[in-house]
Amino acid sequence: MKVVALVESEDHVCCRYRVAAFRPFLERAGYDLVIHALPKSLARRVPIYRVARAADAVIVQRKLLRGLEVALLRRWTKTLIFDYDDAVWLRDSYSPKGFDSLKRSARFWAVARVADAVFAGNDYLAEYARRYAPADRVAVIPTCVDPAAYPVADGNSTDPVRLVWVGSASTLKGLDRFRDTLEQVGRAVPGVRLKLICDKFLEFDHLPVDCVQWAETTEAGEIAAADIGIGWVPDDPWSRGKCGLKILQYQAAGLPVIANPVGVQAAFVRDGVTGFQAETPEQWVAAVRTLAGDAALRRALGAAGRRQIEEQYSVAAGARLWVEQLDRLCRPTAVNTPG
Repeated sequence: MKVVALVESEDHVCCRYRVAAFRPFLERAGYDLVIHALPKSLARRVPIYRVARAADAVIVQRKLLRGLEVALLRRWTKTLIFDYDDAVWLRDSYSPKGFDSLKRSARFWAVARVADAVFAGNDYLAEYARRYAPADRVAVIPTCVDPAAYPVADGNSTDPVRLVWVGSASTLKGLDRFRDTLEQVGRAVPGVRLKLICDKFLEFDHLPVDCVQWAETTEAGEIAAADIGIGWVPDDPWSRGKCGLKILQYQAAGLPVIANPVGVQAAFVRDGVTGFQAETPEQWVAAVRTLAGDAALRRALGAAGRRQIEEQYSVAAGARLWVEQLDRLCRPTAVNTPG
């Protein structure tokens, strides 16, 4: 069976983690996945939509299309799926225009109400989709990582202890908002350093920074070469829709994680089990100080996080959900046949 995914670009992080990563598992289940990057102009998109008519299922991955495009896809496709991993009906946390967007909301409504299935990256996103789509059409498929792609951190280093943050220039804005707390950590915990894996970097007065240029081929190893993963996001409607990729990456590498309990971070980082939740500067300082001084604790929490990935957020676990949903949509007779 043929499945066509319409994406922003094939190297976009959402395509890599939420579509392309599952290709080998889908193929073993009998699904031929074809990925098309959507051009910017409608005139160049229409030929792709025509090609998609031959597919058994079409996945619109995160793109909020014009009403006309949604109508064409609805008319031309056998099974239409909308997949997303952000609060795409909003502007992001750093937009000067604020969160609310009538255009984004209208486009989300247009696709959610007619899609045969809506796959959301977390419960918060799924709950919003259920305002427009029947509940039985909405399923949660979390963003997943491949733990086999990550070397496991040894957790033995004592000096200096290295915090790590991975992201892009767009999300680095959040870390800049968190600057005052990180400065306090640098002042309070002797020897601690911050490794930034990014395409842009920050400097701090009291926290030494190791700048590592992000590259897909070295990202996993650079994360594993640190000691403690950190995640901070603003407590706002956009951030509550985030799917916590960096937390999953830290845990795949066997790192304990410190994060503020916003959105999925509250579920991924179980206090005292896979890391520590921290909100105030005092809590962040205490968490870093505790982990910096106890290598055995770092190893234990990191190992628990890795097990959590393997059981719930691995590519293999996510692929099972994808195959289950595609079978339900594309092979209903086979799925419902007794025995």
